[in-house]
Amino acid sequence: MDVTVIIILLSLLLSAFFSGMEIAYISSNKIYIEIEKKQGGFISVILSKLTAKPSKFITSMLIGNNIALVIYGFLMGEILVNWFSTFENSSNGFYTYLFVDLKLLSQTVISTVIILITAEFLPKVFFQIYANTLLKFFALPAYVFYLLFSVFSEFSMWISNVILKIVFKTTDDDPTLELSRVELGNYISEQMEAIEEDAPVDSEVQFFQNALDFSTVKARDVMVPRTEIIAQDTEDSLDELRHLFIETGCSKVLIYKENIDDVLGYVHAFELFKRPKSIKAVLRPVEFVPETMLVKDIMNTLTKKRKSMAVVIDEYGGTSGLLTLEDIVEELFGEIEDEHDKDEMIEEQINQQTFKFSARLEVDYLNETYKLGLPEDDSYETLGGLIVNKTEGIPQLDDEVRIDRFVFKILEASSTKINTVQLEVHNIE
Repeated sequence: MDVTVIIILLSLLLSAFFSGMEIAYISSNKIYIEIEKKQGGFISVILSKLTAKPSKFITSMLIGNNIALVIYGFLMGEILVNWFSTFENSSNGFYTYLFVDLKLLSQTVISTVIILITAEFLPKVFFQIYANTLLKFFALPAYVFYLLFSVFSEFSMWISNVILKIVFKTTDDDPTLELSRVELGNYISEQMEAIEEDAPVDSEVQFFQNALDFSTVKARDVMVPRTEIIAQDTEDSLDELRHLFIETGCSKVLIYKENIDDVLGYVHAFELFKRPKSIKAVLRPVEFVPETMLVKDIMNTLTKKRKSMAVVIDEYGGTSGLLTLEDIVEELFGEIEDEHDKDEMIEEQINQQTFKFSARLEVDYLNETYKLGLPEDDSYETLGGLIVNKTEGIPQLDDEVRIDRFVFKILEASSTKINTVQLEVHNIE
């Protein structure tokens, strides 16, 4: 009996191993596997051989799992039969009737529950969570079974290919390993999370992350908001326009008629050297794009039309913001500062739990930089947008707003927007 129990436990352990390795390979990050295969060393060689033929590896794990389950079922059934026979001889009345008549059902239920919990559900959940690590850790024993069941797996694959070819007119060739955008994004996110809080992030890693997110970025996520657009009325004088160029250091200024919602175009500072007679004489057309348009499409449009800026309009046709090629490039490569850029953003950590921020700072940037865990949503991008979204209004000076474990104190605000806030992060007990 002791030997039988040991074999049953061993078969359960092997079944858990085969089930886990199967789900680990399916759930693992293919980029992680490829990188590990390039590292060199014994384990890298084993991983290369295991993943050379994915179908054969999966088939080998299935064969091993089936063999383990057959051994378990045979021996477990024998133990349960003996146990039920003993119980039948030592009991009388209702219980004898119940167990004798339901013997087969009881044996099936008991065996199935044990195998589902110990060899299917738990190992598959565990191996799925730690797929990359466990696939590498158990690569050697998996390769041993891979070689052991090689003949059986090749035969099984041959039969399945014959059936697929004759019945379904197709084949089951192993597909080449394709690394999807999602897998690359997951791998880079894992590397970013593994970096210590105070450690610098490699520019290459940051660039890859920005590039992956770039395809989903919309115009409203990158644009300069309407309230910060530098523009001039078409009826103003050239001297006023010249002074505006000098004061701001901008190379281009939007020109509108009566109000900012009626943009006519823009003027380049270089045009003033031509001594024009009026602003309209040097006015250049500007591109108009909707808020929801993807930045990558805007970049293609501006490049084809040889333009460097676009006016972002809202759903009602009003001016929502301004977008330049520099803004788009910064979305990929990070902030590009020149001699005319002014650092107007306030970003100060007072102590471990207290911060002073400009309301225009983006929520995802603050979460990534300070590990705050501020709530993120598609309906807002900035810290001010988060507060306004939650309060459904614009708080005034010295107002305090509590959002989950975050308390915001308004340090500077106007009737139309929040400028500066103090953030206190409270620990939830």
